[in-house]
Amino acid sequence: MNLKTKQIPRKRKLNEVINVSKSNGKRFLTPGKHLMMGNVAMSEGALSAGLGFFAGYPITPSTEVIEHLAYRLPQVGGCCMQMEDELASINAVIGGSLVGAKAMTATSGPGLSLMTETISMAANLEIPFVFCDVQRNGPGNGFVTDPHHNDIGLIRFAGNGEFSVIALAPINCQELFDLTITAFNYAETYRCPVFIISDAYLGHIHEVVNIPEKGEIENRVIKREVPPDFDIEKCYTYLDKESNQYVTPKPFTMGSEYCARNIIHQPHGPGGFYVPAEKAIDFIQGLVDKINNNKDKICLTEQYQLEDAEIVIIAYGLPVRASYRAVDLARKEGIKVGIFRLITVWPFPDDEVKDLVKNVKTVIVPELNYTGVIAEQVERVTDLGTPVVKIPKVGQFHHPDEILKVIREVAK
Repeated sequence: MNLKTKQIPRKRKLNEVINVSKSNGKRFLTPGKHLMMGNVAMSEGALSAGLGFFAGYPITPSTEVIEHLAYRLPQVGGCCMQMEDELASINAVIGGSLVGAKAMTATSGPGLSLMTETISMAANLEIPFVFCDVQRNGPGNGFVTDPHHNDIGLIRFAGNGEFSVIALAPINCQELFDLTITAFNYAETYRCPVFIISDAYLGHIHEVVNIPEKGEIENRVIKREVPPDFDIEKCYTYLDKESNQYVTPKPFTMGSEYCARNIIHQPHGPGGFYVPAEKAIDFIQGLVDKINNNKDKICLTEQYQLEDAEIVIIAYGLPVRASYRAVDLARKEGIKVGIFRLITVWPFPDDEVKDLVKNVKTVIVPELNYTGVIAEQVERVTDLGTPVVKIPKVGQFHHPDEILKVIREVAK
């Protein structure tokens, strides 16, 4: 698709871009089953969640996202902008969110690397946005069409300083649609960067996606609350004065001047930015604890055949699909094995995993990376006497037989 034919006029009024909730005519697809590419399913999930502004730069294997949204966003009163590079893309997304639009970008590993400085700024200012990382092989350019979950660590620490993010890992096109809606809800609730963890295979696979009724989708979506009149105290408040608890501030709105400075700020309003050094810990604590203290609401997981399991597979993303088949075959052989699936990868569900593995013989962690980023998290919360067996793959899928072979070996 020639994106130049889909450019939005520069003189378009800002309120036409932001007031997307008034243009719902084509926002929702016809309910029922649709055959979709993964990148398209994710894009449609974003639209259903209320996406109003997208800025990005084409990069394999995420390019179909901007191609699709260049066509679809103008239909619902939104704006899709192809920027000159990844740096401009992420800064445009932050600007779009600041003035009241639900905003998103999509890229792959090299683009994510370029965007980390602004992601850190967004975390500092608690600006909500969604980031879709359609991962490919690395380091550097790697193999641009091969799936590889080598950005998983970078996603967790995507920028300088200390802050927490949320990252969701779909395993099929249906979940790319559904979990993208969840990602926008998390962004609105916790005011932090929220990532969709996709990859070259998942982004390009074509599967059936069941689109719910419009009303059902609307009931799921947390709407952006834009104050009708600019109230700087409401828009820039990070600590509730009565409860002394950190809360998520209201989004900024257009039509007023304000200063959003990317430094440690006071918890109440913008009445001065000086914060004594001894108070910096309070600021960092707010950014981290608003996620870690709400893991029970954020951490989504699934369990399969765990009732009597002596061997547990802990996995996320594509390896989960191969693990289901491996577990079914192992169960037919009398091996008691089950799956604990991480839908939310970050924050990591420490307590759930710790409780799960305390009485098992072995934990198996298949990952689409070599170092075992999630395996390290499992080892961190697992008793030293319990083996944690890694099954790494680089740029290739796990075959169920490979996982079954490991299950048989550890079951001996």
